[in-house]
Parts: sequence; structure tokens; C-alpha cells
Amino acid sequence: MNILLMGTDGRDTITQEEKRKYRAGGIACDCTDTLMLVHVSEARKRVSVVSLPRDSYARIPAHRDETTGVVRPAHPGKINGAYAQGGPALSVRTVEGMTGVRIDRYLQLDFRRFIDSVDTVGGVEVCTPRALKDKTTKLNLAPGTHRLGGGRSLQYVRSRHVDNSADFGRIQRQQRFLIGALRSVRTQNVLADPLRAAQLGRSLVGAAQADRGFSTGQILSLARDLGRIPPSSMEFTTVPVRGFSSSLNGSLEWDRAKAGKIFGAINRDRPLTSRNSTARLSDPPRFGSPVTVRGDTLACR
Repeated sequence: MNILLMGTDGRDTITQEEKRKYRAGGIACDCTDTLMLVHVSEARKRVSVVSLPRDSYARIPAHRDETTGVVRPAHPGKINGAYAQGGPALSVRTVEGMTGVRIDRYLQLDFRRFIDSVDTVGGVEVCTPRALKDKTTKLNLAPGTHRLGGGRSLQYVRSRHVDNSADFGRIQRQQRFLIGALRSVRTQNVLADPLRAAQLGRSLVGAAQADRGFSTGQILSLARDLGRIPPSSMEFTTVPVRGFSSSLNGSLEWDRAKAGKIFGAINRDRPLTSRNSTARLSDPPRFGSPVTVRGDTLACR
């Protein structure tokens, strides 16, 4: 199963007080701040996660504007802009065109769904070997381990001004957070409590979704499957990039040869790295040199 996890800039879903407290105000771009391609192996024994930088150069497919009815031809743009133009369906089509990977389901989280989901599982534990301070989100974490509620978790996964690694540093923290969130679901026995499980399902899925979205039952079934997979059987990477695009200002060009190997492995249901790999991410990450690591190297000890 291939899942596209989309974290959208849906800040209008939270209260003014939450915007002030967690520094989530400003004008929303109506885009996907986070894109992760999640592959769950057919045997349900391995998970591969590939983060797609939000500023990746993309060829956005032709589509019909839902408001005007006018058909817009295929055109270049940043990958995160597909959502603003055509919602989750166009984001899915854009990612499929860039990766050659068929997306079976998508999960879309705005600020409200994210905060509520984290609070439902009792918060998420994150750890950092160095101080993390962000002038925009006002994230301020001392070295060590912290259990963050929904609002502070939103600050953590949104922060991209901690250092000069910008979105690559944020991607690394998002990957660490995903490991921590799955651990919280398991250690807090959320799925064993029918009421909490139902609340989590509603928080994640929201209202009825269109084609390829999850139902509440499907997302809880997936959560149970993932809960049986240890972090050592999960692998994380970021799509390789070769530099900035010369044709679209501020966008990142993928290294097509290296990216093709990653997406080819996913299509063949093959691992991205060896099971005994001890590779670790540099912190902060180095631009242009992503490493595939096992989930247990990202988890808090």
C-alpha cells in the first residue's frame, strides 16, 4: 500500500487563541507544507517513508478549475502548490507523475486535525541533542527529551528557521516525530480503548473523504498494522536533490537517477536499505546528501 501523507497549511481551522499561543497566524498559502510518501510492504512487515521537499520543482498535470470550470493545461510549479490549485486529488496526481508510484490512499491533516490527533494519543515524545530555537514559531526546546502536546507539536513540525538547513531540517524533525507518534499510539494503548480509538480516527480523517481518502475504519486498521512493525523495520529518507532549478525560481530539482532507484524499489516492494544498516542522519542535515536510515536510529532512547 502506498499512502501520501499531506500536512496542509490549514491554519483557519484553529482558534485565534491557538494561533497566538503557537505562533500559527499569518496568511495561509493553502498548500501542502508536508509531503511524505509512505509505503507499507505487502507482508505488512516493513514501512518505507520518503519525504518530498515542499519546494520541489514539479510538472502539475492539466486539470479543471473547480470554481471557474476552466481547464488549465499542464504547467511547471512547486509541488506544494498543486493542492492550492486542485486539492488533494491534484496533489496525488502530481506526485504520481513525478515518482511513477501509484498512490492507493492519502491522509490529509490540517492544523486542527493534527493538534487533536496528538492530544488524543497523550502527546508525542521528541528528543534533541542540541537546543532548538525558531524565531518564527517560537519553538524553544533544550537538549533532551520532551513530551509535546498538540500545539507544541505543531510548532515542532513547522519550524524551519532553527538553523541554515531550512526545510531539510524540518523534514528530519518530521520524520523523528512520526516515529514518536506511532510509539505513542502503541504505548498509550490508544487502539485498545474503543472510545479513544474512535476519537483518533475522527481526528485523523475528519469528514467523509473523496476518492482514495481513508475511512475511519481503514485508518484504524492501518494503525493496528503499523503498531506491529518495530522501528527497526521502518526506513526513512528524503528524495535526493541536485540543486536549485534554473527555470523556476526557488524550486529544487530532484536527482532523477538517484530518485528513480528509490521509487523503483518501492514499486518492486523492496527495501531501500539493508536491514543491518547503522547509518545515521547528520544533525543538522547537509544539503543534497540525504541518507536512508532505519527508524530505530530516529527514535528516542
